[in-house]
Amino acid sequence: MSEPVRVGIVGTSWWADMMYLPSLQSHPRAETVAICGRNRERGEEMAQKYAIPHVFTDYRELIEKGGVQALVVATPDDLHYPVTMAALDAGLHVLGEKPMALNAGHAREMCERAETVGVKHMIHFTSRWIPEYRYLKRLVDEGYLGRCFHGQFHHLAGYGLGGNYQWKWDPRRGLGILGDLGTHRIDLARWYCGEIASVSASLAAFVERPDSDGGIADSANDSALLTLQFVSGAQGSIQVSAVAHMADRLMEQRVTLHGEEGTLELVLYLGGGGELRGARSDAEQLEVLPIPDDFLVGVDPCSPPLEQWTQVFTRQAAGSRAFIDAILEDRPAAPDFRDGLKAQEVIDAAIEADRRGCWVKI
Repeated sequence: MSEPVRVGIVGTSWWADMMYLPSLQSHPRAETVAICGRNRERGEEMAQKYAIPHVFTDYRELIEKGGVQALVVATPDDLHYPVTMAALDAGLHVLGEKPMALNAGHAREMCERAETVGVKHMIHFTSRWIPEYRYLKRLVDEGYLGRCFHGQFHHLAGYGLGGNYQWKWDPRRGLGILGDLGTHRIDLARWYCGEIASVSASLAAFVERPDSDGGIADSANDSALLTLQFVSGAQGSIQVSAVAHMADRLMEQRVTLHGEEGTLELVLYLGGGGELRGARSDAEQLEVLPIPDDFLVGVDPCSPPLEQWTQVFTRQAAGSRAFIDAILEDRPAAPDFRDGLKAQEVIDAAIEADRRGCWVKI
């Protein structure tokens, strides 16, 4: 393609403002031409900030009249399926948020429709582009671990302690912490350890929350603990929580991988700090493994972690920028809807496993 890719975005949240729009704006051959949000005033505010010419309050109207070739779906979970299907029916390339849908049935429909239409499709699993996770992937692929025996994947935060209403805790609209943070850990587990064969799970809703009308309602999970059996025979666990007080750490992400040839451990704190450490089978202690410079192009290592990650998505071939590149170069995008579907199948199995109190095969 010689012309810029004309992109529309559905969603005007802080996340769209922090992640998607700066990333799209930073790409020299992407042109964000339309934005849609239920609040026109907010949409116009975002349009003015990013010089977006067209504002809509109905995604169907954006798809029909916005003059777009590609659509970013940055909405609450319950809207991923209808918005994406409408975009695919119009022949648009689609970049979707995680989790892909509210259930694997809808995710499968989305995936099959995208493949039938023949457009580029991507799910925004942000961790795959973070330098530390990418370098960890290189080490795994180069055989640092040998055959993997087990992997542990943790992501702990405290943003759910307040007990206020948010759509992600509303089971009619979201999948709780399992969908919010758990889907990232599931994707990383697959990325590092291969396909997941079965899962057991314990899901909890520790904090009482109001519904959208102010009354007390059933809440989606705010803490989840999963045990995994991989197709390879490896074992794994995932723990995610939005009700863990992290103090100055703000948020903790941890991946530990053990194999026949060695161990790798990555710890990241949103408040600052963390490192990647490893030891081969003959080593007496774990050593720090510095991230190579080629993973840090355009990133200021002295800036806070969140700012560093923002730099990744506006200066490297990451996220929205990678999606645009896939369209321009006519090549598959990754991670794609198949990856989103695989994660969704594990989420569905975890929900069933928690309900039945048993292992569930994927």
